[in-house]
Amino acid sequence: MAAAPSVSYSITVRLVVPAGGTAVSELTSTVERAGGIVTALDVTASGHDRLRIDVTCAARDTDHADEIVEELRGVEGVDVHKVSDRTFLMHLGGTIEMASKHPIRNRDELSMVYTPGVARVCMAIARNPEDARRLTVKRNSVAVVTDGSAVLGLGNLGPAAALPVMEGKAALFKRFAGIDAWPLCLDTQDVDEIVRTVEVIAPVFAGINLEDISAPRCFEIERRLRDKLDIPVFHDDQHGTAIVVLAALTNALRVVGKDLADVQIVMSGAGAAGSAIVRLLTEAGARRLMVADRKGVVSTERAGMTPSLQWIADHTNADRFDGSLKEAVRGADVFIGVSAPDLLDGDDVEAMAGKSIVFALANPDPEVDPAAARRHATVVATGRSDYPNQINNVLAFPGVFRGLLDASAHTIEDSLLVAAAQAIASSVSDDELNANYVIPSVFHEEVHKAVADAVKSAAGAARSSARAPDAEA
Repeated sequence: MAAAPSVSYSITVRLVVPAGGTAVSELTSTVERAGGIVTALDVTASGHDRLRIDVTCAARDTDHADEIVEELRGVEGVDVHKVSDRTFLMHLGGTIEMASKHPIRNRDELSMVYTPGVARVCMAIARNPEDARRLTVKRNSVAVVTDGSAVLGLGNLGPAAALPVMEGKAALFKRFAGIDAWPLCLDTQDVDEIVRTVEVIAPVFAGINLEDISAPRCFEIERRLRDKLDIPVFHDDQHGTAIVVLAALTNALRVVGKDLADVQIVMSGAGAAGSAIVRLLTEAGARRLMVADRKGVVSTERAGMTPSLQWIADHTNADRFDGSLKEAVRGADVFIGVSAPDLLDGDDVEAMAGKSIVFALANPDPEVDPAAARRHATVVATGRSDYPNQINNVLAFPGVFRGLLDASAHTIEDSLLVAAAQAIASSVSDDELNANYVIPSVFHEEVHKAVADAVKSAAGAARSSARAPDAEA
């Protein structure tokens, strides 16, 4: 399936062309013949005989961008002066910065922000460590921690190459929830070292967001950090994905008129995201699930499983189905893929139950061609931005952490994740809901605040429940 031109491969080509003739009019048509999309054409300098023009266009990938430039070179009278990759320009020098909340314009302000006045604040925190949440950046800070072992879908790139992703994550925290997030890319992939490193830097932060850490190591890292720390630890690749999947599935089931407890759900992918989705769907009331990996449908009959895979086997596939993914989806109501491209085709979707739901979330190439799936399924979602119903973690993690920080939460319960999913789902009104709109845009005006409010409320309820005396005591 050929990718469509994308703004993520946007380039600006600076050209000098004759002021007269047909060169100017040919620029747009040349880009379009080459398969690109012109998004802007700006005259940046003009003379009697020559014009300098910046042509901005979207390409499919870097090779395609090079092809477009070569086509422009071939237009008679055109001189190509400079080609700029707009994505790289946006990352030049990084995408985030630290800024002071106070201008520090004179000695008085300096003496309060720093010495000698700051000493009074230090002593107050020494007397009452909980005041750090009130009197320091900790109040609104999250650490975005990675070891670079599973960067996007690109694999084990290491800490330096992971940094642009962590910067982007920090920028999204700020944009959608007003949270100060700090990228921490660790130069180790040893579980013990990662856990110890996060443990010793934790006093600065009110929450830890684990990111792009490969499975199954991510499960142990998260578990151990949750046991050790008194602040929430959230692995977005697991729980962020699970929240948005549950939200989208809640609304998709509204579209097709089916209940979560009744539908047969077949999943592809038993890694970090797949495991978390199973856990959250089960928490929300799903009862009929099967999960397939490279070896077929996971069952308690399989030997030599990891603890995570064993948990999946113990909580899914009650009928002990033994077969392939293609066999499992026959008659299923819902397919959820968080695995690899091109595992299913249109015939497999046609063999599902009537009014079926397909979430093919492998990115950029889904488990089944969305166009083929849409011919048979009622609702189709992907992880891509060029199809309706994009499952995007950005809908979840900013609001989740905003709610946790506002609640001064120390832990994350599954009930908080369900509350976040319900808030996202509820952001789509009955009047808006349809097969092509089961999940709101990340730019929806209310969704992040709704998630934050729901998580804060659920955290408060969980805290009250934990403090309540045992009825049998």
